[in-house]
Amino acid sequence: MAAPLDMEPPALSLELLPTDPLLLILSFLDYRDLMSCCYLSRRLNQLSSHDPLWKRHCKKYWLISDEEKIRRNQSWKAIFVSTYSDLGRYIQYYATLKKAWDDLEKYLGQRCPRMIGSLKESVQEEDLDAVEAQIGCKLPDDYRCSFRIHNGQKLVVPGLMGSMALSNHYRSEDLLDIDTAAGGFQQRLGLKQCLPLTFCIHTGLSQYMALESVEGRNKYEIFYQCPDQMARNPSAIDMFITGTSYLEWFTSYVNKVVTGGYPIIRDQIFRYVHDKECVATTGDITVSVSTSFLPELSSVHPPHYFFTYRIRIEMSKDALPEKACQLDSRYWRITNAKGDVEEVQGPGVVGEFPIISPGRVYEYTSCTTFSTTSGYMEGYYTFHCLYYKEKFFNVTIPRFHMVCPTFKVSTARMETNHNEYAVDEDEDSTDTDEYEDRRRVMDIPAPSGRCPHHT
Repeated sequence: MAAPLDMEPPALSLELLPTDPLLLILSFLDYRDLMSCCYLSRRLNQLSSHDPLWKRHCKKYWLISDEEKIRRNQSWKAIFVSTYSDLGRYIQYYATLKKAWDDLEKYLGQRCPRMIGSLKESVQEEDLDAVEAQIGCKLPDDYRCSFRIHNGQKLVVPGLMGSMALSNHYRSEDLLDIDTAAGGFQQRLGLKQCLPLTFCIHTGLSQYMALESVEGRNKYEIFYQCPDQMARNPSAIDMFITGTSYLEWFTSYVNKVVTGGYPIIRDQIFRYVHDKECVATTGDITVSVSTSFLPELSSVHPPHYFFTYRIRIEMSKDALPEKACQLDSRYWRITNAKGDVEEVQGPGVVGEFPIISPGRVYEYTSCTTFSTTSGYMEGYYTFHCLYYKEKFFNVTIPRFHMVCPTFKVSTARMETNHNEYAVDEDEDSTDTDEYEDRRRVMDIPAPSGRCPHHT
């Protein structure tokens, strides 16, 4: 018998769906919704506990591998719940930071294995809570999360956060453990509510994180301090900004390291940035340049921005043996942001006259300064052939730009009479190899560390 026409069809309900399509629907839910389903009905409670549903969440949020699940001998849901009970407050950061640490450890294990031994084991929640009570400030969750994975590193050389070396200056920054960082927490004027993240035992240089929005800083901003050398007030401290949050600061650095953006030299990470377009080939010789800004030798007032650069000169391995040659001299054309040009010529490079032959590479490091926040250099080397000593030729050095990072002027300075501290930016830049001879004229602060090796 046909159903009466006026009868209403039964209301749609998940309860009426077969198990397989219902499990498929549940597989698209986030962990919060999946957990909520446990409280809707007995059937949904049973299905939402279906273990394969939790595998995706364990991998997405906690990076749990199949091998680790076997080792722990627990269900996917049990692993998710137990991990969430411990690290749940960090769920939006954990996977990103854990991957960064894992990638960094894998990369260093292959290229800088001794650095792995300097990493410290994780800390617990009570350790972080104790530090907050000690300094009287809340730590950001992304910072806390990172230290639940690794508690920074021991105070050793080389530092995890990169090195820099010139003939008479050396820097290597360690990532501070939580107790050392808390011991360096600042309450003095100019650095109020600032926590050190890194430290160099050679120069005393640190990167700080602002835990409160005071003295012109944004909360959780990361920076190098830069004392205002023209201010009478010792609390007048300018800032070179290196990050807007711990997560952005740490993961961007790790990404630069593991993608080969920073070179590994003598088992250390050197923070030179190479523009892939900054390469010039003349005949069989290729010249490429990478650069770096040195905050510890720079100042905003007076305007003095210190850069170092690393040049690689390579002759093709396919070149004929008679193409072997020796570098005689260099020519530089240096231009600052105002368009002022300085030309410099001199013998050799860093006091050397390297010989280049097929397949050989010669690298050296030098430096320059600008009175403007940016500038660029270009030029050429003059070589003579070893087989035809009277034959000379020039090799192009590609144009490479140097730009000071974003900086903020001290609020203590801004509150004073600006006319009293007028800034003169007419000072010329200085060449590289003449740096030592002109230190007196440029009034460059003397480096406080020494380089154990010439790069």
